[in-house]
Amino acid sequence: MDLDFVWEKYLKLLQKQPDIQKVHYKKVTGIPFLYITVSDSSVTLDTILKHMKICSALVMKGKQLHCETIYFRQQELLFVFRHRFYVPQKKMFCCGNLCPDCIRFKDES
Repeated sequence: MDLDFVWEKYLKLLQKQPDIQKVHYKKVTGIPFLYITVSDSSVTLDTILKHMKICSALVMKGKQLHCETIYFRQQELLFVFRHRFYVPQKKMFCCGNLCPDCIRFKDES
């Protein structure tokens, strides 16, 4: 799956949010970071996380993707997050721990 297309769409959706002034995506040693500049100081971290969650859901809809967002730091109107989209790995063997997604419970049809 080409995640570049997912990232492009995600960044465009984030940029359209009224509270967000600018969005910048940068990979540092292979780890994706999002730099989000907000329009004014009254915008809270929770508001930004809500926007990120909604935009992520829209981008991932119909695809087997997950996302992970970790707040990193804030400097005045700039928020930095570690955000990534990833394809979940499927279990290939039974570990014996009675997991709900155990390979033994898969339908072989």
